[in-house]
Amino acid sequence: MKTLHKFILRSYLGPLVLTFFITMFILLMQFLWKYIDDLVGKGLSWDVISELLLYAGASLVPMALPLATLLASLMTMGNLGENNELLAMKSAGISLPRILSPLIVITIFISIGAFFFSNNVLPYTNLKISSLLYSVKQQKPDLIIKKGVFTNLVEGYSIKVSDKDPKTGKLRNILIYDHSSDNGNTAVTFADSGYMKPTSDQKFLVATLYTGYSYKEVTSKKNVRPSKDNNLPAQKQLFEKEVIVFELKGFGLHRTDESFFKDSYQVLNLNQLQKAKDSLSLSLSQQVNSFSASLANNSIMRNPNWHRMERVKDTTIKKKYAINLDSLYNTLPLAQKHIAISRALDHARSTKSYVSSTVDELHYKEKYIARHKIEWNRKFTLSFACFVFFFIGAPLGAIIRKGGLGTPVVISVLFFVIYYIITITGEKFARELYWNPALGMWISSFILLPLGIFLSYKATTDSVLMNADFYIEAIKKLATLKNFLKKKFKHQQ
Repeated sequence: MKTLHKFILRSYLGPLVLTFFITMFILLMQFLWKYIDDLVGKGLSWDVISELLLYAGASLVPMALPLATLLASLMTMGNLGENNELLAMKSAGISLPRILSPLIVITIFISIGAFFFSNNVLPYTNLKISSLLYSVKQQKPDLIIKKGVFTNLVEGYSIKVSDKDPKTGKLRNILIYDHSSDNGNTAVTFADSGYMKPTSDQKFLVATLYTGYSYKEVTSKKNVRPSKDNNLPAQKQLFEKEVIVFELKGFGLHRTDESFFKDSYQVLNLNQLQKAKDSLSLSLSQQVNSFSASLANNSIMRNPNWHRMERVKDTTIKKKYAINLDSLYNTLPLAQKHIAISRALDHARSTKSYVSSTVDELHYKEKYIARHKIEWNRKFTLSFACFVFFFIGAPLGAIIRKGGLGTPVVISVLFFVIYYIITITGEKFARELYWNPALGMWISSFILLPLGIFLSYKATTDSVLMNADFYIEAIKKLATLKNFLKKKFKHQQ
């Protein structure tokens, strides 16, 4: 039996590793496609791109592992069934649960490892990728000078070129306006040709100009611009070659402080999520109590001494007086009636505005607490999904008896899409407080787990559920029965 188990494990681990890396590659391509606009044209170095892909890949492991488990189990059992190896094992008296026992043990270890990865490694990678993505998004685009258009990428300067050679990078008819002194267009440089290239550290732009001149207006000490009444001198210098160095600000990658993201629910483990959820729930409860007391004191009971009167326990006072507010209102003069109505309306409007704003704030805090509960349940659901997908893929592979990357890929993608749609829908309902967060995160597993149990039962009893010949024969029998009934009906007529 040890030899058989080793054979099954070798047959399973190879497809598992292969499908895992294929799935990771596809998900990384999806990640790059999603953030392609934020990455292109930023002049990012290879170490930054590699770091970003490393953290992105680590954050995608909880999604890739269940799909790899489903596809690997389906391929393994499909290959064994297609090569009649599964049939030989059953003929030797070995049941399907016993054949799957080593794979079940491996799946349990994978699920446990996925949980510890989600709880310990994933928060760290989420923190890293959040801060790195934010830093990349805040970085200015790479210095690109377009022909025929003024560019202001260099602070304090406007640069325009009439033509640009895409192969050599040579620029023609270069016009540079200097606005660094905030005095308008008092300094202009023109060159017939030249080159502009940033330094390797993206801190300076070196402009090498050929055959041109520079024009500069000389202003007085009072910075008076020339007019009809006062004419100021101007300086004009010709040059054959001139090198100008511009300082580039904000073009390098500035790392954002990671402490700004440490309070996010996505970078917390189970213990931290539980503490944050408890503190947020306590704060919400205190705010609700404070809001109720404030509403009762300032809105419902306008008499500032009503709560004091309730605490006074005078047993000598036995008479009670009932005040009819309508009768009291009718005794007021017309002018005072208008004043009373106006004050009541103002008070009602202010109370309504106060209640509305407070309810919105409380609703936002409830949704934020729900996010923590969702993330808490996600630590378990992602690892449990590996277990569920194994009990869907392994029995299904034993039933259909098709290996390779053809039929198993189609079936795996179909089941994963169903799981993903249900998960996203449940999470959305939980975020909007329509469902309990636990129900929203576990509903996909609750739906697919009975399917896995049903397929396991069918595979154990050698069901022909996925056998095409069975359905073809059934259709033929129905057609034969239909023709027989038709002939019998005609004979009776």
